[in-house]
This record gives sequence, C-alpha cells and structure tokens, in this order.
Amino acid sequence: MSAALFLLCCAGVFALCLSVAVGSVPLSLTEVWAVLTGGGEPLHRDLVLSLRAPRALAAFATGALLSLAGALMQVLLRNPLADPYVLGLSGGAAVGALAAMLCGAGMMVVSGSASLGALVSTLLVFGLAQGVGGWTPTRLLLTGVVVAAGWSAVITFILTMSPADSLPGMLYWLMGDLSYARTPVMAWAVLIPALLITLPLGRSLNVLARGPLQAAALGVSVRPLEWTVYVMASVLTAVAVTTAGSVGFVGLIVPHMLRLVLGNDQRLILPASALAGGALLTFADTLARTIIAPEQLPVGVITALFGVPTFLYLLYRSR
Repeated sequence: MSAALFLLCCAGVFALCLSVAVGSVPLSLTEVWAVLTGGGEPLHRDLVLSLRAPRALAAFATGALLSLAGALMQVLLRNPLADPYVLGLSGGAAVGALAAMLCGAGMMVVSGSASLGALVSTLLVFGLAQGVGGWTPTRLLLTGVVVAAGWSAVITFILTMSPADSLPGMLYWLMGDLSYARTPVMAWAVLIPALLITLPLGRSLNVLARGPLQAAALGVSVRPLEWTVYVMASVLTAVAVTTAGSVGFVGLIVPHMLRLVLGNDQRLILPASALAGGALLTFADTLARTIIAPEQLPVGVITALFGVPTFLYLLYRSR
C-alpha cells in the first residue's frame, strides 16, 4: 500500500516539475529551483510564478477532484464504469457557463454560473430520483442520464443561438480547457478537506460496495453514508468543472484502472485516485500546451485520445 502511494506521489511531483519546466521558454530544474527559492531571472519568475505554476497546480487539483469523485460514484452506484458526469452535473455546469458567455460575462461570472448550474443539476437529479422509500442507485443513475440528455439539448440550443465569434471559447470550455485557470486556490481548498473527510470512510465504503443490506447488517449507517458520498462527489465534480470545463475520461479511467491493479480497498483507492488523476491531467495539460506550440489544444482532447483506447482495451481484457 505505502509503496503504491509513494510511486504515485513521485509521479505527481515529476508531472508538476515537468509542467513548470516545459514550454515556449524551456527551463532547467536548476532555474526552476532558483525561482522557487526566491531568486532567478525576472523573466523566469514571471513564467513560473504567474503562468506555469498556477496552471500546473490547477491541472493537478482538477485531475485529483475528478478521479476522487469518480471513485466515490463507482462505490455509490456500485458500478465500476460510473464517472463524475453520469448524473448530469457537467451538463448543468456547461449550461450555466455557456449562458454567461453568451451574455458577454467575464471569467469570474462564468465560473460562478458554472457552479450554480452544477448545483441546480444536483438538486434536480436528487429531487427527481426520490420515490417510495427514497432513492436507489438504479433510479439515481437513470434520472441522471435523462437529465444529462436534457442539458445536452439546451447546450445545443445555446450553441446554435450564439454568435460566431463566441463559439471557439464555448467549444474549448466544453472540451475542457485550463487556459483560463489562473488560480488553483478554490480547487485545492475543496480537494484537501474532501480527502480528510473521505479517507476515514474507507472501511465503511468497502462494506457499502458489497450492497446496502450487507452494510446495514454489519452496522454501517447506509443512508447517511450514501448522502455523504453523493454530496462529496457532486461538490468535487462541480469545482473541477468550474476550474477547467468538462474534462472527460479522467474520473472514469483512473479509478477503474487502479481497481484492476491495486484491488478494491477504498482506503487505498481513494488517495491513489487523487494522486494518479492529478498526475495524469498535469501530464495531459503539458502535452496540450506543447504538442502544436505555439497553439494550444484543449486538455480534454488529450484525455480523450488517451481514454478511448484505454477503455476499449479494458473492455477487451474483461471479455
């Protein structure tokens, strides 16, 4: 357990260092260290402290948020192929963000509108999923799929009604883009408390993964635990979408692959998902910035190019 987490920590540190050092002006590790210790040339300080480091930290936190949310959703729905967007949160956030862009709002208003849209989608799914005896994973999943389809129709309508000069920014946001992630403070302010809350629940989540009846028989408070997992996954997804747009496949592929390699112990899977997801999205963002430099790709394109063949391989392997 400790060896796996140590290796993932090393991968995360390497991804952050690589993201800070690589760019239109390459920097050596010595020059990066000089900047981080208060020295370095003025140009290097601007590059590292104002541009690359905030974006790298935002990418790492976003990837960790999505992977942790995906791991929680897979336990909640008892479905190893569930992801953070399965309940329509990204659709609600996208509608809020695109509506703000259509009105010509700034990025602060766009982020706030995305958060509001994600909150509305969460309340809508949870409210519609209620039935006799409360909600069940199956009802919650089906409701989320239907609501997500509705948001998709609204997104198409907004794109159709938008002027041509606004479409590139909207499409980049929909594909996932870290170009406007100027500060990682909000993402880290949510990620760290979320880890502190969810990690002690690992043993209970192991029992919940076997089913609610067995969990209740073993003394787990099933309904409060499910509420906690649902709320935490929703908050994590909303903050990730607000920070970087709809970045796909990270919350699906990373927890699923880790379960195949490390087993299904949530005490290990949850921190491992956060570390692996952060490292993966940081690597992907570095590649998105440099592969066709000076132009930049949306980071969601890179994660999709990685996620699709990986997912198909996992399906082939599980035949």
